[in-house]
Amino acid sequence: MNCKQFNKILLEEVLLSLGHLPTKQSEKEAWFFNPFAKENHTSFKINKNLNYWYLHSEGIGGNNVAFMKKYLNASVSEVLLWAENQNFSSFHQQNISSSKLENLSKNYEIINVKEIQHLALLEYLKSRKVENQTKFLKEIHYRINDKNYFGIGFKNDSGGYEIRNKYSKICLGKKDISTIKNNSNSVRIFEGFFDFLSFKNLEKKLEKEPSDYLILNSVSMIHNIKNSLGKYEKVELYFDNDEAGNRAVEIISNEIQNSKDYRAFYSKFKDLNEYLNQQTNEVQNQCKSRFKR
Repeated sequence: MNCKQFNKILLEEVLLSLGHLPTKQSEKEAWFFNPFAKENHTSFKINKNLNYWYLHSEGIGGNNVAFMKKYLNASVSEVLLWAENQNFSSFHQQNISSSKLENLSKNYEIINVKEIQHLALLEYLKSRKVENQTKFLKEIHYRINDKNYFGIGFKNDSGGYEIRNKYSKICLGKKDISTIKNNSNSVRIFEGFFDFLSFKNLEKKLEKEPSDYLILNSVSMIHNIKNSLGKYEKVELYFDNDEAGNRAVEIISNEIQNSKDYRAFYSKFKDLNEYLNQQTNEVQNQCKSRFKR
């Protein structure tokens, strides 16, 4: 990754990867607490159109490279090395790495939507231990910049699709949450759809009854859901065990008194899907061991 490519990644996503969520935002800008120091007011602003930041308390600003140089106290080469090791959804690895997610809607065309049949996608789901949950998914064939791609599609509430395969992680259409309703008085909230699918495989083991489900599809969408949670008697949180997950739990817990953090049972793992993978592997190994006797 070079400086030009890194500077085209959405700065909001860079901040999210570091555990910083906006306190308020609009279509044109987003405000954060100072990510460089502890402050009691939001002095850090992102201009979404320019993908630039400005820190009012210090009177400084710039692009992504300038931000990470200050944040990491590092050189440009060290910043780019750090960026290479991240999994930014707006750095698409299928030769569209310079496209911003917000502009994909202008360049893409969905060619076909069908049940998942492609062996590569089925194998990918199998590697994530959720191959039995295809009823929530579609196989999406799409074209971007005159090149054809395909992936696993998870539909959001605005009609867009979260697209995943072994090599890519993008959103086609408007970014939004996904809700699955069962007329329940409880709701379970997940960061991404692989965590939701993982939970569905664990639901009986955990002796949980079906509920409503809410998948953020990005932790940055958390401010879009707070007003819809008040109607539920119980709100269960299944976020990642990282800084962004901690912040998301804190935000909801401060707003919703009847919410509960359920990460304790997978506290040694990054997320629910990693926990499911480990559990499945252990069961398989036990079966193999018994078979050898």
